Formats: sequence, C-alpha cells, structure tokens
Amino acid sequence: MPDLIEAQPAGPMYAAPKYANPAPLGLAAFGLTTVVLSAINAGWLTPDAVPAVVPLAFAFGGLAQLVAGILEFKTGNTFGMVAFISYGMFWWWFALLQWTVGAGWLKPAPAAAGGFILLMWGIFTGLLWIVSFRLSKAVWSIFLLLTLTFFLLALGDFHYALGSLAFSRIGGYFGLLTGLDALFVAFLEVLNATAGRVVISPGTPLRS
Repeated sequence: MPDLIEAQPAGPMYAAPKYANPAPLGLAAFGLTTVVLSAINAGWLTPDAVPAVVPLAFAFGGLAQLVAGILEFKTGNTFGMVAFISYGMFWWWFALLQWTVGAGWLKPAPAAAGGFILLMWGIFTGLLWIVSFRLSKAVWSIFLLLTLTFFLLALGDFHYALGSLAFSRIGGYFGLLTGLDALFVAFLEVLNATAGRVVISPGTPLRS
C-alpha cells in the first residue's frame, strides 16, 4: 500500500486581513456636519454660528469623509468611494468659500451663483439616488432626502434676491432630517458590526 503523503504548503499560511467597514465613519461625518449647518439654515441658530461650522466642515465633514472614501476604494466599493469623497469635497468647498470670503480674499458671489452650484449638487445627488435603489432602503432614504435638500436650498438662493428665505428654511429642515437619517444609519452599521449579526436591518434594496 503506497504511503499517503500529505501535501504541504509551499510557504507560511496567513489569514486574510479583516478590514473594518468605513461607511459608518463617512455617514457620521456627513450626518453630524449636515445637522449643524442645517440648524442655521432652518433658523435654529443665527448666521453668526457659521464660523463654528467651518473647522467642523474641514476636519470632520471633509477630511473624515475623504478617509472613508479612500478606504471604500480599497474594499472595491465604487458607490461608497464616489459618494464619500464627493461630499467630503463639498464640505471643503463650503469651508473654503466661507473662509476666503470672510477673510476678504474673495468678493461674495451673487446668490444666484450659489443657487446654481447647489442645483448641480442636487442633480448629482439625484443620479446617485437612482443608483441607490440597488442598495439598502436606509441608504436610499438618505439620498432621497439629500436630493430634496439641495433643490430646496438652491431655490432659496434663487429667491434670496426677492427677499424670501422660505425655501432656505424648508431646505434647512430637510437637511436636519437628512443628517439625522445619516447618523441613524451610521449607528445601525456600527451596532450590527459590533454585535456580529444583523440587530436592526437597514432594509433590502428596492431593486435587484
């Protein structure tokens, strides 16, 4: 009877590294910063509070989302990479705008210019919302609310020249809902990852 020789590995065997899910970091950074700025847009805080948002937008809303987007790239998540890096750079744009105008380095732009930029962000977000039909219902709801928020804020800037802040205020309330929704989804992701099982489901995709 021939000897049975067990095949030996050619080299040392290593367990594949397990990476943490970067999505909760990006969602928390986006959500918290959005809630603070939206509180100003909704009239809960006075416009004097904007300077407090600038460093928050740089450090958490911007940088943390950039880090999350890069980590999503490493996991092969194209949607997460595009979303987190894009909205991280949105917060850097906002912070740089407030900083440069406040320092007198740039003249304030007409309200319609800001409205047009917000309109384009609304269109971009709407396209991502269409893609999010293939993701969880929780993520889908964030992009739906964010799309509406951008469009309402854009209308607010367009109507600013007429002396109306109604759309901006409504957009602020939708922004509050968006930010709180993102924070809740971040909580779900951390809770499920920590428990090692689905404690609260984010919902199945609306479209396969």
